[in-house]
Amino acid sequence: MKKKLPLLKYIITFLSLSSLLLFLFFSHQPRRSITLLTAAATESDLKIRRGYTSYDAYIQRQLNKTLNPKLREIWMTRDWDRKIHVFSRFFRELKLRNLLSNSSKALCIGARVGQEVEALRRVGVSDSIGIDLVPSPPLVLKGDFHHQPFDNETFDFEFSNVFDHALYPRKFVAEIERTLKPDGVCVLHVALAKRADKYSANDLYSVKPLLRLFERSELVRVRKVDGFGLDTEVIFRKKNTIQHS
Repeated sequence: MKKKLPLLKYIITFLSLSSLLLFLFFSHQPRRSITLLTAAATESDLKIRRGYTSYDAYIQRQLNKTLNPKLREIWMTRDWDRKIHVFSRFFRELKLRNLLSNSSKALCIGARVGQEVEALRRVGVSDSIGIDLVPSPPLVLKGDFHHQPFDNETFDFEFSNVFDHALYPRKFVAEIERTLKPDGVCVLHVALAKRADKYSANDLYSVKPLLRLFERSELVRVRKVDGFGLDTEVIFRKKNTIQHS
């Protein structure tokens, strides 16, 4: 009987340790699952549309919209004053929040015929320019937002309402962060509540992918807006990475 007691003691100890290890293992499983599900959900919140056989095919698709004579006539006539009025209101609000000033050097990305550039100039931001695949002088220069034709750290402020037209969203954002000065501000108007137009290259379902794409910036604000079919304004500020001794 005395010989059996130590053996029984060892068996109980072994079973206790095994139970503890199993408890610790399974107690960590839900957290791991939640992390994986969150990452998967973030990836699924930005989907690239299929159908482009090459980058040239994508560019041609975008040009089909930009060069559409009926659309260009509408942009230059019926939509001109209406859009400038709305953009001006957005930009005045940004000035009140010290996110934009008259001394800002500003860029509008995917500016079409330049209503947003004209709006910036009318609210006092005179050093403003736009880029688009098709130039519209003197407000809009020719430029591909995947490869901005500007030097590093050129602008204090960048605005765009064409994120949905980016075939390569990571490159789109990287170019913004490259050409923004430290502490520079980027404002995006995006559609979350409904799908964008037939010329869009991606669909965005939440702001989570933007938080991941803007690797060198911090989120300033997210709010609902009414911007010509776009319902959400997302503002980032580029981090100042200068080290002070």
